[in-house]
Amino acid sequence: MPIRGVLFDVDDTLFDYSSSEEVGVLSHLRAEGLLERFPDPATAVALWRTIMEQQYARFVKGELTFPGQQRERAREFLLRIGRATRAELSDRMVSAWFAGYEAHRNAAWAGFADAEPALRRLAPAYRLGIVSNSSADHQRRKLEAIGLLSYFGTVLVCSDQHGAAKPARSIFLAGCASLGLRPHEVAYVGDKYEIDAVGARDAGLHAYWLDRANSGAGMDVGGSIRVIRSLDELPVALAG
Repeated sequence: MPIRGVLFDVDDTLFDYSSSEEVGVLSHLRAEGLLERFPDPATAVALWRTIMEQQYARFVKGELTFPGQQRERAREFLLRIGRATRAELSDRMVSAWFAGYEAHRNAAWAGFADAEPALRRLAPAYRLGIVSNSSADHQRRKLEAIGLLSYFGTVLVCSDQHGAAKPARSIFLAGCASLGLRPHEVAYVGDKYEIDAVGARDAGLHAYWLDRANSGAGMDVGGSIRVIRSLDELPVALAG
């Protein structure tokens, strides 16, 4: 049976999260006079991302709320650079600090150049939707800001509302149900091999791994997972 629907990841698939994150944290550190505490900007970004991955994983597991992981990211970062003691870092203080970072980051929000053209080509022929390990409200705001929300209508399945995160089978199946299609009629496109591609494949969807950086060069991916380097390749890959 042909593919009739396509579900997408958001961050670093449609939306250039990594670039906005880097711009945001470096701009905020400069504004706060804290960038000089690092030997170079790359070290600052690396520390921020390490802490983000740790605290975001706690959100995905249900240990923290979405705002809670934001506060813990700011708190841990400021502790690590000696900006303040734990006793000084109240929830109000770290929330305000994170809001400053957000203002810089959100100013740099952008979709990938290949995202809108690919969606425009796919929209007439496929039902489109989102499955994301995030807050539904946050992803909706992000997609609206970069001009892509209209392609997905109400099909936005996120882990905070669904109650389970990728690579859990149930969240992929919830995405298919939102499209009104069965798993074997749906493709999933995401940038993370294990979470997105393997998870989608194991849930019975057609799995497309978006490997923009060619990080999987030499990997034995297997025929059940299709590899694309750009969303420009997706319409032809789906038809094939």
